[in-house]
Amino acid sequence: MNPPHDEYPAADDGTDRRLSGWRSRLLRLTSLRLRLVAVFAAVALAAAVSASGIAYWLNRDAVLTRAQNAALNDFRASMTRNAGSLPRYPSCDKLADAARSIGASTQTYQVLLIGTGPDGERCATKSLSDGFSLDAVPSTLRKAVSKRNPKTGDPAEYHLYWQRVTRNGQPYLVGGAKVIGGGPTGYMFKSLEAERKDLNSLAWSLGIATALALIGAALLAQAAASTVLRPVARLGDAARRLGEGKLDTRLRVTGTDELAELSRTFNRTAERLEMRVDELSQREAASRRFVADMSHELRTPLTAITAVTEVLEDEADSLDPMIAPAVRLVVSETKRLGELVENLMEVTRFDAGTARLVMDDVDVSDLVTACIDARAWLDAVELDAPRGIIALLDPRRMDVILANLIGNALKHGGSPVRVKVRQDGDELVVEVADNGPGIPEDVLPHVFDRFFKADASRARSEGSGLGLSIALENAHIHGGEIAAANDPAGGAVFTLRLPMRTGAGQAAETEEGNEGT
Repeated sequence: MNPPHDEYPAADDGTDRRLSGWRSRLLRLTSLRLRLVAVFAAVALAAAVSASGIAYWLNRDAVLTRAQNAALNDFRASMTRNAGSLPRYPSCDKLADAARSIGASTQTYQVLLIGTGPDGERCATKSLSDGFSLDAVPSTLRKAVSKRNPKTGDPAEYHLYWQRVTRNGQPYLVGGAKVIGGGPTGYMFKSLEAERKDLNSLAWSLGIATALALIGAALLAQAAASTVLRPVARLGDAARRLGEGKLDTRLRVTGTDELAELSRTFNRTAERLEMRVDELSQREAASRRFVADMSHELRTPLTAITAVTEVLEDEADSLDPMIAPAVRLVVSETKRLGELVENLMEVTRFDAGTARLVMDDVDVSDLVTACIDARAWLDAVELDAPRGIIALLDPRRMDVILANLIGNALKHGGSPVRVKVRQDGDELVVEVADNGPGIPEDVLPHVFDRFFKADASRARSEGSGLGLSIALENAHIHGGEIAAANDPAGGAVFTLRLPMRTGAGQAAETEEGNEGT
């Protein structure tokens, strides 16, 4: 089917292919399968991350608590053994020996002891010569360690305090306590690097487990989606075949789940639809046979009636003035009935598929001129048809198309009717424009429908409502199309487009049956 005259094929610059590619990718991104996989993966990821996070924090707390409790308990006991026996004002040497003894613990922490010597000078000693200094101890911890316990009845005058700190990117545990009775103050400094490595290994293990859980969830989702979507895909394919007219399409039903019930419903619907279509097809075929038989049966008596009315028409001027109007009415209605019978017979040929073309090379300008002249429309039609446009077509059917289009324009649009013939590439274009008010927008889609009339209340108006329908069928059998539109300047425009074919000397197909009988 050729496009309307105001549409031109765009150059293939790859844009359509790119748009089609984007559309296909978008459909893949929005497919139900991908959404199922994404939901499964999101749920699995959330569950795995939550479980891994909880496991990590529980293990982290357990590891750090165990390490710091072991170190602090050891530090308390060692402080009690080594620093608790020192005098109130020990010498720096004794303080240094106590610091080394405390730092010799298996917990591998450094020790800093701070006390006041016999001479009243402040002395700070380390378990290691290059160990940490008092500056590494947070000020808040120092204040807490030096603060006397205000509670009465508490045997511990001073308590052991601790704090985790980070220095130079390394984690440490810092603890401090003051010897009861005003003795020296001790601080321990333990590296938590080993624990951090253990926790990092745990984090990597949990991350790998999360990734594996995500991959497993995606595979399970893919399997579940395939199980669910395979019947849906079969249902969609069956629906497409049913939409293409293959009414015998059925689905194989297995199982008792919801998808199986949906398949059974589809099969029942398809069966009822097939039965209904068969019934309608039989009724339509019967209606066509009835119209065809009725048209043929009417032709014989109509021929006799036409002969009588022609005689009456010739004698109308000599008849009684009271009878003449009735005779003229009978003559006009007989002609109208004859046209209706011919149109019905033409319609039955199209419906039965027996309409054939009798092709010939013709000058389109001569054909249009002959059509207008034969119907005495020369004074009402403005013709713009250059000679020399030769096309291979059926002259009789082309005359029917032109007569219906021009006659419709004169009847409903008023003169002058403008007929323009031109060649547009490999197409023959004939435009018929009238000088009327145009076609209402709600009527425009139905102008080619059979028996359609814009004013339903005027069922007895001139014409059978078949003219434009027959014109369109004749265009289709030529491989062409007719489009109806409204001209912005006023009036309706009917555009006939036929493929330009020439072939002088080609064998013409004769129409099945003798149309003159």
